[in-house]
Amino acid sequence: MSTEPPLANLARLSMSLPAELFRQLDVMVEERGLPSRSQLIAELIRHALAEHEALTRPDEMLAGTITLVYRGDRGRVRHQLAQTQADYLKEVISSQHVFLEDDQSLEVLLVQGPAVRLKALCDALRGIRGVHQLELVTTTALLPPLYEQDDIEAEGTGAREQKLPRGARKGAAA
Repeated sequence: MSTEPPLANLARLSMSLPAELFRQLDVMVEERGLPSRSQLIAELIRHALAEHEALTRPDEMLAGTITLVYRGDRGRVRHQLAQTQADYLKEVISSQHVFLEDDQSLEVLLVQGPAVRLKALCDALRGIRGVHQLELVTTTALLPPLYEQDDIEAEGTGAREQKLPRGARKGAAA
């Protein structure tokens, strides 16, 4: 199944570039194995638009990843990273950690939230001594909601009860 948009949803763009930039673009298309320049240019524009949204609309909801490289031998780095993630519990969906060579670690956080909160999370993580690299990559496409808006709180427990799909009965086997 093709992921290309139908031709009716496409708009044509003509552009002029310096010869060297055009050559570099073609090299990049070839190295990535893309079928056309258009696909690469669309990807670059999407990335620039998501970055622009984060800068100009701080309340805009974004999803993305934060990729960190840090040294694990620097004091309490792992503890501070865990504490910072807990401080941003609403924004950090999940994390994946792997050990690298030379007592370094790579951690990838899946995040979603207002751009201003994601920026604050990145700033807090950068402030931890031992963090060597950090990159935030965002998109304006969001994760689907995990619960319906009209989820109800279970009486007396404070726990949330997920609304059952239409036709399903509580306690019935799936």
